[in-house]
Amino acid sequence: MTTTLEISRVADRTTVLGPGLRAVIWVRGCPLRCPGCVAPEDLPFTGGTTRSVDDLAGWLGGLSPEITGVTFSGGEPMAQAAGLSALVTRIRADREWSVMSFSGWTVEHLRRQGDPDQLRLLGQLDILVDGPYVAARHADLRWRGSANQRLHFLTDRHAPPPEDTSAGIELRLADDGVQWIGVPPVPDFRAGFETAMRAQGITIDPATAPSDDEKGR
Repeated sequence: MTTTLEISRVADRTTVLGPGLRAVIWVRGCPLRCPGCVAPEDLPFTGGTTRSVDDLAGWLGGLSPEITGVTFSGGEPMAQAAGLSALVTRIRADREWSVMSFSGWTVEHLRRQGDPDQLRLLGQLDILVDGPYVAARHADLRWRGSANQRLHFLTDRHAPPPEDTSAGIELRLADDGVQWIGVPPVPDFRAGFETAMRAQGITIDPATAPSDDEKGR
């Protein structure tokens, strides 16, 4: 049986969502629904693109060798742990990828109550960013948005960054608009950025823009 994942989008190169040059896969769907979520378009489990593990493994394998890591974001990666774990197994059969993931669940919760697929994926990660986003505790931190979220270095592949400040935001031109990648260093970054872009007549990539019924979640 072919294993599939529900995906919102992918990026083939970034420096702001983990150490080094990395690819990113944003999965579709999150059961946690943190108020003020920076990616409300990724909350529904429907409306994404269904892609097989074989397809995603082929895409990652075809990237430049200088891309040494992949980061799972979303959405909630642990809600699709079986597929992501299968993907990690596939790509590491070819070479040793660095693997990082975000999760709204804490590592303690996953270790105590995680299902077998979640525990398997957790055991494959080099870095986990854990905990729900808490808007009232928004902070300018490396790879995370609020002060309750933590960086867990689960293997010795990477060391903690020398400075625990924002890695910044990357802007890129997509086929149908402007796309941004990263963890905003300031509250309400997204709303201000999108308002400024529209005031200049610049289209926001629909893949990163919330629909009317998702705004304000």
